[in-house]
Amino acid sequence: MRELLKKLRRYEIQIRKAINSQMQGDFHSIFKGTGLEFDDVRPYQYGDDIRTIDWHVSAKGHGTFVKTFKEEKEQTIYFILDVSASQSIGNPGKTKFDIATEICGVLALSGAKESSQIGLIGYSDQRELYIKPKKGIGQAYQIIASLERLDPRSRKTDLTRAISFALNAIRRRSVIVMISDFIDEGYFRNLQSLARKHDLVVIHITDRRETNLPKLGIIPVLDTESRRTLWINTSFGEFRGKLVQTHAHRQDELKRFSRKHQINYLSISTDEDFVPKLLRLFKVRNKSLKSS
Repeated sequence: MRELLKKLRRYEIQIRKAINSQMQGDFHSIFKGTGLEFDDVRPYQYGDDIRTIDWHVSAKGHGTFVKTFKEEKEQTIYFILDVSASQSIGNPGKTKFDIATEICGVLALSGAKESSQIGLIGYSDQRELYIKPKKGIGQAYQIIASLERLDPRSRKTDLTRAISFALNAIRRRSVIVMISDFIDEGYFRNLQSLARKHDLVVIHITDRRETNLPKLGIIPVLDTESRRTLWINTSFGEFRGKLVQTHAHRQDELKRFSRKHQINYLSISTDEDFVPKLLRLFKVRNKSLKSS
């Protein structure tokens, strides 16, 4: 636990330095979109989100106008973490769950220092962990410690139920950072509802061994969620091709969906440094904040 906290503080310092020197912004730009309150209207400009059009004002016949908002000082950030068994894939200390915990931890620490309220939902196919949002650095430490101690009751995945729980539990518009490998089906409708109601960031965690199996012939493979053993010919070209194709299709589908519904999407592999990718995400959201 102590080593994890040291690592997270190092990431946080690295990120803050880069943001202050490169972007002339501050860390809360990652959390743009939560706690917004109506400020005024202005004429529509090319590129504005059509969801911000004030149809009542525009109907008066003087042109098309969009609503402008200002950020409230106090923001709410929720992390939704997939804690199902598929998250255990990866090298020791670098599993998908380990990386998800690190990302959640560094963002929680940084959000706490911006006086944001921070909450957490851990989900498999049932609620495994729920920490109501609260301010303070102690809240960030509690989130990190709870994830470190977590021993999920179920090994299965149900993203539809996870998102449904979030939709019912999170009443006030918030920034939601959802971290998962998104190995599931049928959750897009709920994800769209979540994006419509909140400011959504999707972080897609992957591991190379999901598609880059060694050629070992016919071997037993354990399905971590069902606990069933499957016998698979890892040298069979058709099987390997289908594995890669399925993974690429799932990732592309989620990317396209995110673009369509104004969701910030980020893909992170367990064997790469996630800090530069987070910085690029901050930069995109920082620009969006300045133009709104």
